[in-house]
Amino acid sequence: MITRRNFLKSMAVASAGLTLTPGEFVHAQATKQTHKAGKVKMAYVGIGNRGEQIVDDFAKTEMVEVVALCDVDMGNKQTQKVMDRYPKAKRFRDFREMFDQCGNEFEAVAAAVPDHFHFPIAMLALSEGKHIYIEKPMCRTFHEGELMIQAARKHPNLVTQVGNQGHSEANYFQFKAWLDAGIIKDVTAVAAHMNNARRWHNYDANIYRFPEADPMPATMDWDTWLGATAYHDYSEKFHQGNWRCWYDFGMGALGDWGAHLLDTVHEFLELGLPYEITLKYGKGHNDYFYPFSSTILFRFGARKDMPPVDVVWYDGLDNLPPLPEGYGVSEFNADVPSTNQGNTPRMRLNPGKIIYSRELTFKGGSHGSTLRIIPEAKAKEMAPKLPEVPKSPSNHFENFLLACQGIEKARSPFEICGELCEVFCLGVIAQRLNTQLFFDPRTKQFTNNAFANAMLVGVPPRKGWEQFYQM
Repeated sequence: MITRRNFLKSMAVASAGLTLTPGEFVHAQATKQTHKAGKVKMAYVGIGNRGEQIVDDFAKTEMVEVVALCDVDMGNKQTQKVMDRYPKAKRFRDFREMFDQCGNEFEAVAAAVPDHFHFPIAMLALSEGKHIYIEKPMCRTFHEGELMIQAARKHPNLVTQVGNQGHSEANYFQFKAWLDAGIIKDVTAVAAHMNNARRWHNYDANIYRFPEADPMPATMDWDTWLGATAYHDYSEKFHQGNWRCWYDFGMGALGDWGAHLLDTVHEFLELGLPYEITLKYGKGHNDYFYPFSSTILFRFGARKDMPPVDVVWYDGLDNLPPLPEGYGVSEFNADVPSTNQGNTPRMRLNPGKIIYSRELTFKGGSHGSTLRIIPEAKAKEMAPKLPEVPKSPSNHFENFLLACQGIEKARSPFEICGELCEVFCLGVIAQRLNTQLFFDPRTKQFTNNAFANAMLVGVPPRKGWEQFYQM
């Protein structure tokens, strides 16, 4: 007989990437279905573009009751679909007003907002006793990451989840199973690459000031959109996803795609924080927006019985990593969600990673894409030794909701994804300073650059936003 206690134990095992027995897996699926009747009361912050996709993904679970909708540009065309879908939901342009006026009516928040806005929403949600799902990258500065991790630990009864959806797909379970079976071991180097066109590739690298002000949409609450960042005039080059281009608002290609390419490598190899971060190549470097191309070296020390690892990040159209013998073709992952970046042509090398161990070489894609051993001859030789990989009992959105109900454990909580995002924050500092940095993971300080240490915290928050850094 499978009791509720046994079921909870089995789901915790599943969330850690271990194999469920067939009976346990069937029971888990059945129990998940029964819990769709007990819906999680949800508030959404950011309902256009990527936010609309997240609202749709949560709706597919049939496990949410939508209480409130919030968007700083509420009423503009990108928000209309979600507004029409939930006409009875209360509407706000300022998330602070949403919490003040109806915070007692919802139990969880899902936010799809610019990178600089993740922090205040998450901190307020946790301080108000709400579960929080937030898109990646989790934070924009190292200091914000530290505070978010601390807040999550302070509220262990609240569920946090970061939107690197591959953490609930085959990539996650395969990596753990292969690691446990000794297939993945003694990893010494990783190359992660994302070489698609980006919006800022059309900008002028000789920039000497921020863009001129543009007429602001009548629906826009620009002051709230800016959040804690320094004041900037409204510009179309900041809005509708363009914020990702700028150091002041976004995390560039590294923050955008790093969580989809390096999440399992970082977690299961227990990489922690690097001791060296070096910008090896930066095309179009300037003080305002991200380079057109970047090669960033992250060096991680030995952990337990695992050797040191060098992780090299490649982005930019002209900046492909060297490919090992027998790499073969670069498969396109059709499961990658579409974005509002437009339809960019497929690259000769689609986003992915190459993992080098002392005995084997693996290639993989992004999100939930599984790894393959290369060359093909070695893959055939290893096939009989490969363990069975468990199926995921829930997708990333179901996992969050089931965790809110106490049924599963969140697979990408702040305590796990936060440190990975901090790695990206260190990489962005190296990009911005165009230099080699040495970092002490114990003191969490750079040892060779005072400017870099100041950038760990960033500029002081605007007046009225200091409270979020004191929660």
